[in-house]
Amino acid sequence: MSIDRARQLRKSMTPFEARLWLAVRALRGQGLHFRRQSPRDGYVVDFLCIRARLIVELDGDQHGHERQAAHDARRDAHFATAGFLTLRFWNAELRDNFDGVVETIFRTAMDRQRAFDEALRGKAPPLPSPRGGEGSG
Repeated sequence: MSIDRARQLRKSMTPFEARLWLAVRALRGQGLHFRRQSPRDGYVVDFLCIRARLIVELDGDQHGHERQAAHDARRDAHFATAGFLTLRFWNAELRDNFDGVVETIFRTAMDRQRAFDEALRGKAPPLPSPRGGEGSG
């Protein structure tokens, strides 16, 4: 997907995306820098923290759309080869347990960022480096 498509998606944020975006932006104080609707490697991901190698995806409703599920699986596998973990949440999860979703994102990102930092200091095997995309987060 193109940068223009990412810009279009940013403008058409759902209320759940907007609320979660405010919450993950607030994590900057903890050293977690997320990007929203970030184009990478031909895909646009909902939220991306490059340093923690974490992708957060929001899906409207649990569905049985095999085509979308197959696309999501391909995208997740693609990013996994570059060391990224994808967390996926449904709107119902955000509605029913917003604080829990934010806590899961925070804890996962902090753990992954800590592991990456230790790897850079030579204390652990390095994570695979991300490929493609723009800038850093």
